[in-house]
Amino acid sequence: MTPTPLQAEPFALFINSWTDRALFLLDKNGRITTWNQGAALLTDWAPADIIGQPFALLYPPEDAARGMPAADLAEARHQATVRKDAWRIRRDGSEFLADATLVALHDTDGVFHGYGQSLYDVTTRKATEGALTDSEQHVRSILATVPDSMIVIDERGKILSFSSAAERLFGYREAELIGRNVNVLMPSPDRERHDQYLEHYLTTGEKRIIGIGRVVVGARRDGSQFPMELSVGETQSKGRRIFTGFVRDLTEQQRGELRLKELQSELIHVSRLSAMGTMASTLAHELNQPLTAIALYMEASRDLLIAPTAAMLDDLREAVTESAKEALRAGQIVRKLRDFVQRGEVETRIIALQLLIEEASSLALVGARERGVRAFFRFSPEAKQAVVDRVQIQQVIVNLLRNAVDAVETTLERDVTVTTARREAGMIEIAVADTGSGIDPAQLPRLFDAFATTKANGMGLGLSICRTIVEAHGGRIWAEPQTGGGSVFRFTVPSPEPAPDEDEDENDDGGPSDLNDPRAIT
Repeated sequence: MTPTPLQAEPFALFINSWTDRALFLLDKNGRITTWNQGAALLTDWAPADIIGQPFALLYPPEDAARGMPAADLAEARHQATVRKDAWRIRRDGSEFLADATLVALHDTDGVFHGYGQSLYDVTTRKATEGALTDSEQHVRSILATVPDSMIVIDERGKILSFSSAAERLFGYREAELIGRNVNVLMPSPDRERHDQYLEHYLTTGEKRIIGIGRVVVGARRDGSQFPMELSVGETQSKGRRIFTGFVRDLTEQQRGELRLKELQSELIHVSRLSAMGTMASTLAHELNQPLTAIALYMEASRDLLIAPTAAMLDDLREAVTESAKEALRAGQIVRKLRDFVQRGEVETRIIALQLLIEEASSLALVGARERGVRAFFRFSPEAKQAVVDRVQIQQVIVNLLRNAVDAVETTLERDVTVTTARREAGMIEIAVADTGSGIDPAQLPRLFDAFATTKANGMGLGLSICRTIVEAHGGRIWAEPQTGGGSVFRFTVPSPEPAPDEDEDENDDGGPSDLNDPRAIT
């Protein structure tokens, strides 16, 4: 039965009087044709702005991208009515959980006219039901058994929750910290900078720890400091952001790793001393014969020149010729030893690049924080693994990082940045940049030569060893000025994955990359 105008008008008034839920009609294509007062109040969309728009506008972007609006229309057309709890969004982008009912509208003759949609906000009801199901005491009893500490803060950095494990780790009771700034758990200078870091994230969306995780330093109630692994997640509650951090104490782990690295360093040092001793003995033994022969020939030549005669010229010529031969022989001995050092085989394997760099950094940056140095890391998702000798490449990274820390020690801005990037020809580039005074252009051509150094007490072997290691891996190492001041050292190592077939960016030639926007440990 088709309603008369007198019947239709009261029905429209009735529908529009519902203010606690959205009731509206869609055409056959899912475009909104009516909009009641409840829909406007729930979503903040005025009728003039929403009518004619596709109802997919009310779906979260990720759901809309997956084609859920069209799927819901198809299901309603097939089943006549579809009802479920689903997330919808308001005009400002905030989400709410809705009891959503979608009905396919047919007249008495079975002719399809479109759809009717009902949305009822059940966010609060579901939250209440969840709270009743999982009581606060039950949740706390679970958290009390979790070894990792949990800290919840709001977008102003104020502590909302502090788990039992966190109480044991930091030495505070939860009641003492609720409402206080989370920077109380940080040492200087992070304590003074944290609010600035948080404001920077809220303004720019640039993630430095959130969703990434980092090794940072915490401060206990008694003032002692300790290394910790911090992972932070973000959510929204009642229109405000909530951040949940999980903290793991790394004191014992890093102490063991540091001791292991010290032992490795000692072994490597002893091995190098042994190798140098062997090489010195070899050189002494191998060069002794040609050098002795040269000395004898030269002494004979000297004697022949005291009172030379025509008959002696042949003997003199022979002595000089033999001296030259022995000198060439000595040069060949040195060259063969040098080739052995430069081209010696390295035992490579596929290594997780981020873990390799973080292990090397934890050793190289010991004491850097106390000197006011900030460490930044930016790991490319396209450069996760490399084919390297782990100890040798860590030696390169440690050397470059220590040089970078020394370079920024006397500057106002003391930042050191490590980045990774995928390059052409199946190579990965690792870069260590600093904000120091830069490199003297006159030093660049011989920067990687043995015994070439810019340090007052340097031996000039560190960068030379780095070049030997990198080239033995089939890569190359170079240095260049950094935009805005300072310098950047780059080197390449092989990737286990083949180079992509598609063309890379024309400007991405493996050379300088933009380091002005690093990901910082904050």
